[in-house]
Amino acid sequence: MGEAVARVARKVNDTVENKTDSLDLANCKLMTFPVGIYKAMRSVTEGIHRISLANNELKSITSRFVTTFSQLTELNLAGNYLHRLPEEITSLLHLRAIDLSRNRFRHFPEPLATVPALETIDLEENEIAEVPTDKLASMALLRSLNLRANPVGPEVRLLVRPLVPFELLLSPEDPIPKA
Repeated sequence: MGEAVARVARKVNDTVENKTDSLDLANCKLMTFPVGIYKAMRSVTEGIHRISLANNELKSITSRFVTTFSQLTELNLAGNYLHRLPEEITSLLHLRAIDLSRNRFRHFPEPLATVPALETIDLEENEIAEVPTDKLASMALLRSLNLRANPVGPEVRLLVRPLVPFELLLSPEDPIPKA
């Protein structure tokens, strides 16, 4: 435990001291985003454009996290236990890519459909069966939606160009068993 805390502190200090535009807290065994980081990083939060919290044990992301790091362009939350996103995610006006693969989403996180700059959404290996196709079709900048390894319904498979202007990645259909 102490080693993980020290690793997080080192990574935060490196980001603050070097004024880099990214914070990489992947593989740090985090169960929540440490509150102390908000204070430690307050002088550089506006300059943070990329955050990775991949492969931790996060069960939620708070509205404070989203509003603190308001200039994000990339957010990697892959490999956690997330099942929802805060509504405030819609305030990330510069967010271009979000990786939510290998989480616990049962429903498509609908607030993402109103994030204006979003180009790439990765939801591979979740439990999503239904997708708000009408909302996705209206996302002007969306280029790629990865829904591989999700139990999506047949209506999603009918989404083909030119109906949707983005690349839709799905797992191959299971063959129909012979009687």
